[in-house]
Amino acid sequence: MTEVIADIALAAGAGVLGGAMNALAGGGTFATLPALLGIGLPANIANATSNFSLMPGAAASTWALRDELVPLGDVSVRALAAITFVGGLIGSALLVLTPSHAFDLIIPWLVLYAFVLLAFGARAAAWLRRRVSIGPRTLMAAQALLGLYGGYFGGGVGLMTTATYGLLAGHSPREMFAPRSLMLAVSNAAAALVFVVTGMIAWRACLPMLIGSIVGGWLGADYGKRLPPVVIHIFTLLVTGATAAVFFWRAYH
Repeated sequence: MTEVIADIALAAGAGVLGGAMNALAGGGTFATLPALLGIGLPANIANATSNFSLMPGAAASTWALRDELVPLGDVSVRALAAITFVGGLIGSALLVLTPSHAFDLIIPWLVLYAFVLLAFGARAAAWLRRRVSIGPRTLMAAQALLGLYGGYFGGGVGLMTTATYGLLAGHSPREMFAPRSLMLAVSNAAAALVFVVTGMIAWRACLPMLIGSIVGGWLGADYGKRLPPVVIHIFTLLVTGATAAVFFWRAYH
């Protein structure tokens, strides 16, 4: 009985932290996935459960920031959300059908990519815009890949979304709170449909984590409104760097 209570508390606490991290910078999976693995869930079940659990937190963050949903790079958030939903469906289906061992080796490099773009994104975006025209098609293609990745694994997808929007659309991390939260919610919702149908959700851990993610997502979004942009940027870099280091250690240790 004591072990069950401890597992529930761990799942709920990780949900609060993961929801808040997704609202502020992304990387909520960095909090939820290790907790689910620590409870003893298999990696693929833990991944699906983490994805499902963080969905309401992202939705709560989006609702809290709904007044800030504006087009990105001349592309409406509705169009980006539709692309994300389709990508999330495909990515989650791939997770069900294929082993994730090979992808585990790729994940650290994707998060490292996010860290580099966040660190040098403003300069890179200005340099790129002086030389090439970044149109809506490029942004939509990038969003399709983000949706696919979010449905398949989701680890660090919020960080990668922040980095990609900064490079392609020239937005700061603070400006991306609302659209990033929406895309996370849509991607997770698409994956949730597949994971529920295929029986990949461990409900005993999912429910307390889900409730925690709602609380964390709302608190993170509300608190994030009052933080200066420089604090958000530094926090985002720290979370991204820590996430990359953990994923490298996990994949290659």
